[in-house]
Amino acid sequence: MRNSILTRFVLCLALLTVSFAARAATTLADAQKEVVAAAKSLDHFVADPDMNWLRGHAKEAKGVLICSQIVKAGFIIGGSGGRCVLVVKGDKGWNGPAFYTMATASAGFQAGIQSSEIVGLVMTQKAVDSLMSNAFKLGGDASIAVGPVGTGAAATPNADFVLYSRSKGVYGGLDVTGASLKVSEEYNNAYYGKEVSPIDIIVRGTVHPTAKSSLLPEVKKLYGAK
Repeated sequence: MRNSILTRFVLCLALLTVSFAARAATTLADAQKEVVAAAKSLDHFVADPDMNWLRGHAKEAKGVLICSQIVKAGFIIGGSGGRCVLVVKGDKGWNGPAFYTMATASAGFQAGIQSSEIVGLVMTQKAVDSLMSNAFKLGGDASIAVGPVGTGAAATPNADFVLYSRSKGVYGGLDVTGASLKVSEEYNNAYYGKEVSPIDIIVRGTVHPTAKSSLLPEVKKLYGAK
């Protein structure tokens, strides 16, 4: 019971820290920087020879969630956080990106690891719907599974999200079970130049980037990989 309370405290503290930082006059340049970082992270995974399963099963996914850097932070107890972007395939093409913040307990990091990058396949409509809420927990409100790594064949994990994390080439550097994902209103508004929600961006597809996105070509590359 005590551990559960401490974990919730850490998650709230991490989210608040990221949120306060975002409120410090988030600009379009800030948001574009996150998109560029997400594109680079996705390219790292797609180009990795161990990511056969990711490349081979991407077309089964409804979208991709990318967190370019989840950093271990030295809070009172410990915690970690970072930013993520979401792109989903709609009826008329790709919708997004939409911006989020992630916060998780420091216990999720393996010893000696200070930061990780994450690429997750959004496999089900339930996963997409979860991302439309203001905040939810991975592994609680939506199920998660670790993505298979290596050249061996593997069945598709039965989960709403199939996630890969790595740090300096080491896979599984971060356990995000119980991590909180929260909509980053400041980054969404800055990127699209007006108040928007993930429903506007992802579901309705009524808003689009004002500048050319470097992320969509990388997403298309993943979906087109053999």
